[in-house]
Amino acid sequence: MSLETLVSKYIASAEQVLHDLTIIETSNIGKSEVGKVVESAKAYLADAKYYKDKKEFEVSLASVSYCEGLLDALKMLGAVRFEWPVKLKGKNEK
Repeated sequence: MSLETLVSKYIASAEQVLHDLTIIETSNIGKSEVGKVVESAKAYLADAKYYKDKKEFEVSLASVSYCEGLLDALKMLGAVRFEWPVKLKGKNEK
């Protein structure tokens, strides 16, 4: 799989998660703070798209990885609810 294809898949997954995620009210983390982290994740996703368009796929991959890391951290803290999209592999794929 090419780096461009990989970046495209990661960007699509992050877009879906950001569209579908739910912020959960917790006693430990305020909704405002969670919102700031989600906005940072969106900014990293925008950077990933920008660098993908510039054909700087390594920088794009790093940016979308930061986005995913922030989202995963929020999920681990119980501040958001979402599932990463999973595509089933075809029988001929390994």
